Order: sequence, then C-alpha cells, then structure tokens
Amino acid sequence: MILAAVLAAAAVLGRTVRGRAWAMLGALILTPVLLVGEIWNSPQVETIRDRPVLGLAAAGIGVVAMGGLAWLFARRPGFFAVLALAALPFRVPVEAGGSTANLLVPLYVVIGAGALAWLIPRLAARHAGTPAERAGWLEWVLLGGIVLYAAQSIYGDGHAKAFEQVIFFYVPFALLFVLLRGLEWTPRRLLWGGGVLVVLALIFTGIGFWEFQTRHLLLNPKVIASNQVEEYFRVNSLFFDPNIYGRFLALVMLGLASVLLWAKRPRNLLLAIAALVVLWGGLLTTLSQSSFAALLLGLVVLAALRWSVKLVAIPVALAVVVAAIVIFAFPSALRLDFDSDSLNDATSGRVELMEGGVDLAREKLLTGWGAGSFNTEYRRAERASGREATSASHTIPITVAAEQGIVGLAVYIALLVLAFRRLLRGASGNPVRAAIAAGFAALVLHTWLYAAFLEDPVVWTLLALGSALAASAPRSRRRPADDATAALNGHRKESAAVVP
Repeated sequence: MILAAVLAAAAVLGRTVRGRAWAMLGALILTPVLLVGEIWNSPQVETIRDRPVLGLAAAGIGVVAMGGLAWLFARRPGFFAVLALAALPFRVPVEAGGSTANLLVPLYVVIGAGALAWLIPRLAARHAGTPAERAGWLEWVLLGGIVLYAAQSIYGDGHAKAFEQVIFFYVPFALLFVLLRGLEWTPRRLLWGGGVLVVLALIFTGIGFWEFQTRHLLLNPKVIASNQVEEYFRVNSLFFDPNIYGRFLALVMLGLASVLLWAKRPRNLLLAIAALVVLWGGLLTTLSQSSFAALLLGLVVLAALRWSVKLVAIPVALAVVVAAIVIFAFPSALRLDFDSDSLNDATSGRVELMEGGVDLAREKLLTGWGAGSFNTEYRRAERASGREATSASHTIPITVAAEQGIVGLAVYIALLVLAFRRLLRGASGNPVRAAIAAGFAALVLHTWLYAAFLEDPVVWTLLALGSALAASAPRSRRRPADDATAALNGHRKESAAVVP
C-alpha cells in the first residue's frame, strides 16, 4: 500500500518525464493487483473465482477494451476528457475488508486507458529523460499527504480502512489528477464535459422523481429502512447515499449558476434556468442539509467572483445576523432545542460522533491513532455501541485530527490554503474557473458536515481542472473569436495529439 502511494506521488512529482511514466506504470500494475486481491473472496467475484476459464476470458475482454480505449484516447484526447467526467458519478458496491465499498469501476477503466495512452509514448520517446514540468507546492502537499496517510496506517488498527482509502481511491485519483491537469482544456472540451454532467444530473433527477412518486428506492438498504419508519422520504436516485446525490446536484447547479451570471445569449440563460428548476426539485427530494449548505456557500463564492467580495459580504453578514437573532431569540417558535441530545437527534447522531472524534484527537494529540482507525478506536471506547455510521466523524478535520494528529491536520490545512490560493487567483474574470472555485468551496463545506474528501474523485477533478486553467491563463489572452475558431478546429489538433 505504501509503495503504491509512493509510485502515485512519483507520477506527479518525478523530475523527468520518463521517471513519471515509469512510476505511473508501476502504480498502474500494482494497484489493480492489490485491489483484486482484496476483493477476491467477495460474493461479487464468486462466479469468476469458481470458473477460471470464464475469469480469463473476462480479463482478456477487459484488456482488449482498455487497449482500444487507450488507442482512442491517444488519437482523440478530448474523448478522455469527456468520458472521465461522465464516469465520475457511477459506483459499484463491492464487499471488501468486512465492509462494502462503492468502487468507481467505470472511472477505473477510463483512468487505466488514459494512463496507458499517456505513458507508452513517453517511455518509447528518445528524449523522455528530459526534465518534467516542475510541480507546485499544492502537488507536493497533496501527494505528500497521501504517502503520509499510508505510512501512518503502520501504527494503527485501521489497516483495512486505510488500504481501502489508498488503493481504491487515492492512487487511482492521483493518476486521474495527472492526466486531467496535463490536458489542454479547450472551450469545446469544457462545453462537452459540462454538458455531459448536466445531462447526467437531469437523468438522475428524473429517476429520483420516479422514486419519490412511487416511494420505492432502487439502491441503499439503509435509506430504504429509514424511509419506512420516518415521516419523510429521502431519495438517492442511482447513488448509494442521498447526501452524495445531493452533493453532485449542488455542484452541477453551481456550474449552471455561473452560466446565469456570465452568459449573455437569451437561449443559454433560458436553458440554464430550466435545468436549474429541475435540479432544484431533485435536490429537495434528497433532504440533504449538507448539500443545501454547500450550494449556498458556492453561490456566495460565485457572486463574490462575479462582482466583488465587499458587495457580497454586506448582504451575507446581514442575513447571518438576522438568522441568528431569529434562532436565538425565538427558539420555541421555530421548535428548536439547543441541548446536546436534541442536537444529536436532529443531526442523526453526528454531534455524538464529532464529540467522540475530538476526545480521540485529544488523547493522541501529535500523531493520532493511525490512518483509518477512527471506527476501531471509537467503538473500542464504547461510544458507538450498536451504531454503524462510525467510519468517520462526519467532519473531515476532526477525523484527520483523530487518525493523524497535529501532523496530518497541518497537512490538511496547508492543502486547503494552497488549493484555494490556486483556484481563486485570477478566477474573477473567468466563469469556468469561478465555477470550479465555487464548487471546491462547496465540497469542502460538505465534507465538514458529512464526509468523503480525497476519496471523492470530484475533488481531484476540480483541482486538476483548476490547475490546468490557471497554468494556461497567462497564455490565453485571446479574443473570443480566436477561442471560437480554436474550438471549431479542435478536432484537427486532437487527431495528431497524445494525451498530455
């Protein structure tokens, strides 16, 4: 696991192009082997395990399919950009390490094919030993944090959870970060990628409306059970969690909101408004408070980047003051109770989880209990008797502090500072970069109220896109007509290009 994390880091931070390519190849070989070994005894692969011939045939088909995708991506990098974005939401539940992990299998296939298309030409090139583009502080902290997380699993009791995080999520997403950051994000690719996400969000919302109307969920037994005893009905569409479904809808809505703030064509405005109305209805059916809060923060960031921080800060501050006065002055009218038990019930037990996480962090302040050990240590302290949702504190900073101590928390804070610095700088005049920065801010807030930070590929995607656009900003001071010409002629350039 540690070796896989080091290889992923070297694929981003290596000094030479060939060195990065060899590191990516090593990660591409080692990670699937570890992943298959972890899920080999799971029920999902029972058919393949009991029938070796069928397993070999399936593996052969997979290799051929990945090779075909790699060939396509090498000739048309734009397809990789669009398919990578399209594969972000799709998860397959797989039992591993005594629990169920939702693996992004379609995304793994796209990443593997894109990595092959990237590394093969670079390993074969004569001048691949030339120095690679220098990585910034953000890349060093991001990938260094992954290696630190893997190393801190040594002294803890959360080996299975840490293994799942590193092998199932961190290493593949680090390769995704490399590939997306190196692409030339033309207006045409951005338009197609964003359009695919909007279409997917509308399809998911339609399925969610059907679930709400029929009172029947397609996935997630836990939510199905809770819907049977609660007065309300939560929808998660094809996702395995209403909060993750709500997070996805909120991020797409922020992209559409940037269209409202910057677009001038009436047709674009009307289409964006219509899509926002539908997605807002879908978000309501999730009843995800964390997603509503994330959307609100993202809209504030968008408004600040569109106009000015001072102009937005005044009404936001007034709204906060008015809300605080109403909440604290008239709690009975709003049926609010601020004692810990009531707050814990209102937040589905998250207050109790947060308090337990803070207690764990205090006990081992410097190094924490070890990566992935929150669940084990929380239950050992008998704080989670009979509870199931203890894999994290539902507040990422608390989980990091409990598992990795001050060392890991310092890396986490540095990552946020560097990420916001890169994404926000120069984003005020660019609707795409503004939407990315707003989306990242919304994601960070969502992780403070729910969970899933670096194990969410959307975080890596936003950082990669923001980094790519920030790097190309000084060189792209062209007229709109030039951008339109480049978009129309993009297919000519793609035919002779390799995934950067």
